[in-house]
Amino acid sequence: MTIEDISFFTKKEKAELISLYRQLLVSAGDSIARKEVLNLKRNLVRAARAHHLQRNNFGMNPVIRDLQTAVIVAEEIGMKGNCLVGIMLHEIVKTNTMTIEEVKTEFGEDVAVIIRGLVKTNELYDKSPAIESENFRNLLISFAEDMRVILIRIADRVNIMRQIKDSPNEEDRLKVATEAAYLYAPLAHKLGLYKLKSELEDLSLKYTQKETYYFLKDKLSETKASRDLYIATFIEPIERKLREAGLAFDIKGRTKSIHSIWNKIKKQKTSFEHIYDLFAIRIILDSDPEKEKQECWQVYSIITDMYQPNPKRLRDWLSIPKSNGYESLHATVMGPEGRWVEVQIRTRRMDEIAERGLAAHWRYKGVKGESGLDDWLTSVREALEHADSDSLQVMDQFKMDLYEDEVFVFTPKGDLFKLAKGATVLDFAFHIHSNLGCRCTGARVNGKNVQLRQKLNSGDQVEIMTSNTQTPKQDWLHIVTTSRARTKIRQALKEMATRYHDFAKEMLERKFRNRKLEYDEGVMMRTIKRMGYKTVSEFYQAIADDVLDVNQAIDTYLEQQKRENEPNEEIPYRSAEKYNLQSELDEVTQKEDVLVIDENLKGLEFKLAKCCNPIYGDDIFGFTTVMGGIKIHRKNCPNAPQMEERFPYRIVKARWAGKSKGTNYPITLRVVGQDDIGIVTNITSIISKENDITLRSIGIDSNDGLFSGMLTIMVGDTGRLEALIRKLRTVKGVKQVNRN
Repeated sequence: MTIEDISFFTKKEKAELISLYRQLLVSAGDSIARKEVLNLKRNLVRAARAHHLQRNNFGMNPVIRDLQTAVIVAEEIGMKGNCLVGIMLHEIVKTNTMTIEEVKTEFGEDVAVIIRGLVKTNELYDKSPAIESENFRNLLISFAEDMRVILIRIADRVNIMRQIKDSPNEEDRLKVATEAAYLYAPLAHKLGLYKLKSELEDLSLKYTQKETYYFLKDKLSETKASRDLYIATFIEPIERKLREAGLAFDIKGRTKSIHSIWNKIKKQKTSFEHIYDLFAIRIILDSDPEKEKQECWQVYSIITDMYQPNPKRLRDWLSIPKSNGYESLHATVMGPEGRWVEVQIRTRRMDEIAERGLAAHWRYKGVKGESGLDDWLTSVREALEHADSDSLQVMDQFKMDLYEDEVFVFTPKGDLFKLAKGATVLDFAFHIHSNLGCRCTGARVNGKNVQLRQKLNSGDQVEIMTSNTQTPKQDWLHIVTTSRARTKIRQALKEMATRYHDFAKEMLERKFRNRKLEYDEGVMMRTIKRMGYKTVSEFYQAIADDVLDVNQAIDTYLEQQKRENEPNEEIPYRSAEKYNLQSELDEVTQKEDVLVIDENLKGLEFKLAKCCNPIYGDDIFGFTTVMGGIKIHRKNCPNAPQMEERFPYRIVKARWAGKSKGTNYPITLRVVGQDDIGIVTNITSIISKENDITLRSIGIDSNDGLFSGMLTIMVGDTGRLEALIRKLRTVKGVKQVNRN
C-alpha cells in the first residue's frame, strides 16, 4: 500500500502529493540518501494507514503541508539534508507513530534534534492556530535552542499564509496573519530572510486590512507602465558605463513591498501619490572574493558621477556587515525629473545571503563569521531564562530589538562591539560584563568624560569608569535601552534587595532578643502597615538605608501591641458635623459570570477600564495587562486603535452573558445647553426619579449664557442609560447629552 492509495488523501491531494514529492527530490539532490528516502516514505505510509495524522483548523493535510514547507526550506532558504527529513518526520513523532529513539536509530542524532525542537514548538500550538500570549516565553526559548527550528518555523508560517487565502475560517486566518506580522516577520528580518519577511508582511496586511492592501495593489498596477519606463531610462546610462569599465553584472528594478509602502504612508502622514521611492535599483556584480569591496565602491563612484548622491542616506554595510550577515552598499541619488532613487550595490554572494539569510551564510562559511548571530541568540536566552520575566514585556522588547538599527563602538584596545541604536554608556558596560555594569560611574568617550546616560554613536571609542562603592540604582532602568542590560539590572537590584532584607531582618530580631521581647509576626505586619510602608521589603529597606531607626520601629511595635491588647481605650469617636463621605469610585473588580471571556471562559477576574467605563450591554473586548489581569474596554474606546495596532496578541474576545444582575457601573455624561433658570434642577430631578440610577457627582461650568456639565451616575446597563439620555435631551434648554 502506498500513500496514493490511502483514503486520508483527496483526489486533488494525491496529485499534489506526487508533484511535491518529485519537486522535493529534485531540490534535495544528493543531500538525502536513496535509502533514507525509501525509509521516510515507508514511515509516512504507516502513519497515514494508522489514521494518526490530523488536519489543522484550516483543513490542511499534514503530509502535504510538510512537503510544501520542505520545498520552501530547500528552494527559498537553501537548507537541505537532515532539515528536510526532520520536517517530514516530525508529525509522525508528534502523533506517537514513531519515537525519537527510533528516529535516532534510523536517521541519526541530528534529525532527532531538529524533530525535538519542532515537536516542542508544535505542542504550544495544539490549542490554537496562533500562539497564546502566556506561551511566548516558551516559544522563544524553543526557537533559540536550535537555529534550524527558527528557519523551518518561518518557512511553515509562509506556507500556511500562502495556502489559507480561500479558507472560510476567517477568525483563525486573522489570528495567524496577525502573529505572522508581529512574531515571524521580525524573526525573518533579523535572520536576513528579507524576501520571506516582505511576503509575510504583505500577506498579513492582505488578510487583516483587505481594503488597504487592494487599494495599494491597484495603485501600483496603475502606475506600473510609467514606473517601468522611468527605471529603464535611469538604468540605461549606468549599464553603458559599467560595461565600459569591464564589470560583469545584472541590474534589477524592484518595486518595494505593499507593506513597506503602507508603512511610509503612515509614517510620513501622506498619500500614495506623494510617496516617491516606490522602487529600488539593485546592481549585482559577479566579483572574485578578493575584489568584492573594491568593485562595489567602483560602481558607487560611477553612479555618483552621473547622478547627485544624498550623503545623509549612504548606508555602508560592506565595511561592517549587519549581525545577520547582510552586506550591501545603499546609496540614494537624484535621478531624472528630480526624483530620489535608491540604488543597492552588492555581489552575487551578498545577494544570495540577503535573499536566503543564514542558510546561505553557512554555505560561504569561512568568508564571514556568525558571532553576531550567536550574540543575538544569547541575549534572547538571557532575557527569557529568568522565571519572573513577564512574557508580554519580553516579547515587546524582543520585537523592538529585532527592528533596531545598530551602532558599532570600540574599546581603548580596539575591540569592536555591536549595540542597538540609542544604546547608552550603561548599556555598553552591561554588554561587556554584569560586574562592570554594576560598578559603572560613567565613561570617557573619545577622550571626554561623559555620564551614564550618554548615547553612543558608531565609531565612538569608549572607556568605562568604575568605582568599588558604586551599586545599581532603580532609575538605571530608565537609562538603559537594551533588554539585555535591563534584565541584568533587575537581577542585580533583586539580589541587593534580598541581601538588605536579610540584613535588616536579622538586625531587628537581634534587637528584640537584646530587649527580651517576644516577636509576633502578625503584630509586626500591622505595625509596618501603620507606619505607612506598602510592603515588608520597603520597611526592611528603610532600616538598611538608616532612614528608619530600629529602636523607633520596636517602639511603634510595642504601641501597636498595647492598642490591640487594650482596645477600648482609644476608640476614635467622630461627630456627624465633620463626617464626610467620599464619593470617589473604586475600580470595579468582578468575578461573576456576567462576562464570557475568550469564547467560553467564565469566572475570570477582570476590571473595567477607567478610560472608557464600559457597562453591561456595550460592545466590549478584553485586554491582557502587563501584570497578567484582564481589563475590559469598549470597542469604541479611544485607546482601542492603539492597543490593536501595538499589542494585537493581548486582545481577547469578551461579551456580556445572561442578564444584568443588579450591578451598577459608573458613567460620565456631558450635558451642554442654555443657562436657563432651573435647568440644573430639572436635570437632577429626572435622574432622581429613575429607578436603579444614582447621581454620584455633578460639576457645572457656565459662560456667556451657556453651560457645560459633567454628571457621574451609577447605571446598570446600556438600555437604562439610553432611556435616561433620551429623557435628558427633552429638557428645555439642553442642546447635547453625550456619554464620555
